[in-house]
Amino acid sequence: MDEVILETRNITKVFPETIANKDISFKLRKGEIHALLGENGAGKTTLMNILYGIYLPTSGDILIKGKKVIIKNPLDAIRLGIGMIHQHFMLVDTLTVLENIILGLKEYGFVIDKKAVKKRLKEIENLYSLKVEPDVKVWQTAVGEQQKIEIIKVLFRGADILILDEPTAVLTPQETQSLFKILRKMKEDGKSIIFITHKLEEVMQIADTITVLRKGRLIKTLPKSETTKSQLAELMVGKTQTLDFSRKRPKSNEEILKIENLTVHSDKSLKSLKGVSLSVFKGEILGIAGISGNGQKELVQTVVGLKKAVQGKVVFNGIDITNKPPRYIAQAGINYIPADRLAMGVAPNLSTIDNAIMRRYYRFPLSKRGIMNYRKALAYTMMMAKAYKIKLDNPFAPIKLLSGGNMQKLILAREILENPKLLIASYPTRGLDIASTQFFRQKLIDIANKGKTIILVSEDLDEVLSLSDRIAVMYEGRIVGILNAKEADKNRLGLMMAGVKT
Repeated sequence: MDEVILETRNITKVFPETIANKDISFKLRKGEIHALLGENGAGKTTLMNILYGIYLPTSGDILIKGKKVIIKNPLDAIRLGIGMIHQHFMLVDTLTVLENIILGLKEYGFVIDKKAVKKRLKEIENLYSLKVEPDVKVWQTAVGEQQKIEIIKVLFRGADILILDEPTAVLTPQETQSLFKILRKMKEDGKSIIFITHKLEEVMQIADTITVLRKGRLIKTLPKSETTKSQLAELMVGKTQTLDFSRKRPKSNEEILKIENLTVHSDKSLKSLKGVSLSVFKGEILGIAGISGNGQKELVQTVVGLKKAVQGKVVFNGIDITNKPPRYIAQAGINYIPADRLAMGVAPNLSTIDNAIMRRYYRFPLSKRGIMNYRKALAYTMMMAKAYKIKLDNPFAPIKLLSGGNMQKLILAREILENPKLLIASYPTRGLDIASTQFFRQKLIDIANKGKTIILVSEDLDEVLSLSDRIAVMYEGRIVGILNAKEADKNRLGLMMAGVKT
């Protein structure tokens, strides 16, 4: 691990109204897993986008194996052996896995030599245990599978330097450990990995070296062996953070949501929910745990009107809302934070203002007689940004230019400010830094303490255990058990998530 394979010297990147990176000098060694830590908007992804050729630096140098290089675009990066797995996957849903993997590669000809491609895929599978179904459409695959596809794409192109931006944000604990096994194998093979994450537990598990960024500047680089989670948290945010979390458990026998014998088909026309029945009570936080693809998505999307029930009933506050339109359900008092913020939580090409007012643009005072009042829309957006600590340089710019964490905070704020009777939150703190995670967990607690109800879908078992009153575990489209949070632990939940009776 002595050979420096990649180095940045005094990298600065200036955007209109903001300095994203300021004089960042960074070294990555051969066969090293180097974690990059920092709050949302700290400049981590910007720095990596410069290394991958998506942005050009305003000033500073990049060296590969000691030689200065200019990376004008991702093709330059790929030729230099750099591959990047983005936080939001860059896959074409309508193409097959195989077509996505070879997209843009000329050497496989106008007519794809599938036999040659599959032979290479088999080699990667044997080396790293990365098995995928090459002839399946990407939209038919689970999120965890899509990440595997992205990793295979990078390896297929011969990358020796891999950049992973929040790679575990969409993974279950089991999938995370599987990914770590793959990364350790890559490290043994001499590959160098930059690992961007907010999760300190993961940093302490997988990293050799850790670099902390704050407000666009490099704060410190240090070996993992010489630091602690508490020290890293303080370096990230500038003050000590409390990482423990607890709350008072309210009690109520008033049923607010009743799901009866619900059967729903997945996008693959298979039964994803198989006769699910569930009661949710006023003022409680009901956690829903399960490995990705076991029906959690279909359950919450059916409740909010995004999927049709084939059989069964959804009753909210005594009213049958089964298969009602999403706006009807929202107006009844149910709001939804989706798991995939970019695909479902926002309209990426619309402005931050347009996305902030998405729930109320047609209502007074933002709208009167069908005419929008953009002055009031701007004021509402800026109020939201201030109250929920969203870093917002230009509210008129497309929301896709926000960092992932700030985008997530805006979605959370938008839904919470609607004052829902029931808030369904799927992975609400995914991609958030420590301070933001604590802030929004407290927001969920505050909502529940006011008598509102929350359904929390999460694969972060620490989050589920610390916030929930009860925990429902899903496996293969069924609820296999409901536990009081006081009776549950990670081991028992993990066994139930794997279909093992406890």
